[in-house]
Amino acid sequence: MAESPHDARNDLTWLRGSSVLVTGARISGLAVVQPLLALGAVVTVTDSNRAALDEASNSGAAVVLQDDLLVDPAALAAFSLVVTSPGFRPDSPVLAAATEQGIPVWGDVELSWHVDRAEVYGPRTRWLVVTGTNGKTTTTSMLASILDAAGIASVACGNIGLPIADALRGTPHPSVLAVELSSFQLFWAPSVRPAAGVVLNIAEDHLDWHGGMDGYVQAKARALSGDVAVVGLDDSRAASLAAGSPAATVVGFRLGEPASGELGVRAGMLVDDAFGANVEFLAAEDVEPSGPSGILDALAAGALARSIGVEADAVRVGLQTYRVGPHRAAVVRELGGVTFIDDSKATNPHAARSSISAHDRVVWIAGGLLKGAVIDDLVVEIADRLVAAVVLGRDGMQIAEALARHAPDVPVVRLPSGDDAGVTHGAEDADAVMRAVVAHAAELAAPGDTVLLAPAAASLDMFADYGHRGRSFAESVQRLEATDIGSSRS
Repeated sequence: MAESPHDARNDLTWLRGSSVLVTGARISGLAVVQPLLALGAVVTVTDSNRAALDEASNSGAAVVLQDDLLVDPAALAAFSLVVTSPGFRPDSPVLAAATEQGIPVWGDVELSWHVDRAEVYGPRTRWLVVTGTNGKTTTTSMLASILDAAGIASVACGNIGLPIADALRGTPHPSVLAVELSSFQLFWAPSVRPAAGVVLNIAEDHLDWHGGMDGYVQAKARALSGDVAVVGLDDSRAASLAAGSPAATVVGFRLGEPASGELGVRAGMLVDDAFGANVEFLAAEDVEPSGPSGILDALAAGALARSIGVEADAVRVGLQTYRVGPHRAAVVRELGGVTFIDDSKATNPHAARSSISAHDRVVWIAGGLLKGAVIDDLVVEIADRLVAAVVLGRDGMQIAEALARHAPDVPVVRLPSGDDAGVTHGAEDADAVMRAVVAHAAELAAPGDTVLLAPAAASLDMFADYGHRGRSFAESVQRLEATDIGSSRS
């Protein structure tokens, strides 16, 4: 990534009159247009989707179709800066061309960091950064609840849905940001130095984007480059990042008894032995969502809050009042003694493992885009909990084959049947497939079982996003009748 001679400056006045290219006409890209215009930049937005550009034309920026821009790569020479949406890979044509010409490339998070440091919208905020393969949104939401309980003007933003640039422009101006960051966002944000950052865990995910595990881990490690670094000690990859962090203070959290400098569980209570001595928050059994992953997320959120001086009482109240969001192990319905749970957010094997491990008898709904992740280890670990499985999506066959190898006695249904690799389904087709998936899962279930949507894969081969997939599941479940339960077993 090309470095800008202006990276170290806090005023950003060099942008006045400069031409800036924004790649991506969706939420992240459009969020940076107004700050750039406010700084006096001349902004152009590019995207490969003409309809998205039509919407972007109302933002006050010029627009150009990406294919038209690439006809003459020399046209990029007019730009002093490229600001990219996080999904663009470094080898994408427009970014590769910009880099070859020595034009600096910033992510939307990188730009937001500089805008905040330059106090464009008010005094600098303190960033509390959350990353990890799984649990980011839950931890960020818990942290936001704690900050609210503490009476701190704060906003949850970043990968959780609200762009950081929009959060900075909000009223009242926040003093603290609870920032969820993906590996993509961190890759494109090398300057970010948070007040505190946590790496919850690291498992195989987005390996195709990062070119392998090393690149993925390096991106995650950027969350630990600020004043306080927090790592999940029960995850070997996350724990290993502690030694390389430049942070002045490094603390860890674990499910077990905490040592000095750690948070953990002692005598059934969440305890802080890092920012205090045996400071109790609340009983582990009172954490929502229940189970090991919920407790770890609560400890991580508590650690970040405590790192900026939040009192233990506010941590307790914030965790007590937090409620699980949709598509994150949410109970949809109980019918005929069977519980139907939507964990569409379990978009990789690591997340699916945590979800399935919370139940004894599972009819597993899985499939989608594995993004290079290996599924066999997961199947080996969860095989004894599986009653049956229904798989769908482009990589459903890989999951079905892993089940055949490691859980040959588990009945498996694959939908759509046949070789659908590479097929992109419309919303109507995807919803029809989900209705069939849920019907088969209900047939395979018996009283006491859990029908669990924990796909272990991304959704974009069939659905608009994981939320669409979860809603489709929930709507399909609501169509069921009690007579649908266990019909294949009768």
